[in-house]
Amino acid sequence: MIDDSIGVGIVGLGGMGNLHARSVRELGADVVAGADLVPEQRERFAGEFGATTYETHEELVVDDAVDAVIVTTPNRFHEPIAVAALEAGRDVLVEKPLAHTLESAERIAAAAARADGICMVGFHNRYAASMAMFDEQHARGRFGDLTHVEAKYVRRRGVPGPGSWFTDSELAGGGALLDIGVHALDLALYALDFPEITEVSGVTRTTFGTSEEYADPDGFGDNWNAEAETYEVDDSVSAFIRTADGQTISLEAAWATNREESMDFRVRGTQAGAEFDIGDTDLRILEAGTAGCDHYSDVDMTGDAAMTGYAEQDEAFLAAVAAGATPETNTIEEALTVQRVIDAIYRSSETGRATQPKESDIELEQTTRIS
Repeated sequence: MIDDSIGVGIVGLGGMGNLHARSVRELGADVVAGADLVPEQRERFAGEFGATTYETHEELVVDDAVDAVIVTTPNRFHEPIAVAALEAGRDVLVEKPLAHTLESAERIAAAAARADGICMVGFHNRYAASMAMFDEQHARGRFGDLTHVEAKYVRRRGVPGPGSWFTDSELAGGGALLDIGVHALDLALYALDFPEITEVSGVTRTTFGTSEEYADPDGFGDNWNAEAETYEVDDSVSAFIRTADGQTISLEAAWATNREESMDFRVRGTQAGAEFDIGDTDLRILEAGTAGCDHYSDVDMTGDAAMTGYAEQDEAFLAAVAAGATPETNTIEEALTVQRVIDAIYRSSETGRATQPKESDIELEQTTRIS
């Protein structure tokens, strides 16, 4: 259990904010504050968690009971909230993506580098059972050298309704790529240990969300409004990424497309390969050998079904807060690398040419707080 003296404030009291609050409470920390512009959200949150609630994040970050802040707002507001919390001396966990634009992400990174507190970014799929098992087998050298990752996060129909912040480019910064593709991209870069990226080629599409005849059999977009004027983002993306060491990543992400849905993640290595669904429990390892005769050898591994990654990520964040040390993973530097590749995909799509991630002069090394 985590030290119950850690006071956590949540900014953004929607679904993700409540998921984190319940996780934090179950881990033993104290949910002491919440902030949201919507009065009903504040009232419900205060009733469930017994927390002090505020209309603005500025009020929350200066509450002396708050040690750590979790940011779960629309992407555009990550920067002002995270920066204010860091400047107030709080530790911060920002939900993915780091920001709605690369420039905004860089400003968060710069603030984190100046701050005494830590800043961690919410890529929970790294902590799911499937990825945890892959990590251990990779550490043992089972896969040999990793050569290629196929990463998919594809919905057949699953566009958030126009009129919501998800489809507003000013609030979200992008569509399917920034919303769900970011999970697949982050996991691919993480699996390859964040290699140097030398070339990015991508195509983004806006095909389904602007159609007045968009079919939504599952009712995913329950606020669907075909006449809304705020569908300004991509609903699918295809990208190919090269690294300095010759490793490659192929990425497919979509809110909607005419194919079966998939969260398939495949890793190729010189000795073995692996496949699993992003965020899932099971892992398959694919090998071949010559013992007795030439043969294939597939090994199925089943992990803890309760290990979805959310609680494990929050536990890692709270442990880093308690230790006053930079987290070992989900770092601001890794999140900024993801953001740079996303930016490069969008630029490649706009120009019709392959490009490179932009470089930055920001010094990212954080100062470890002395408790």
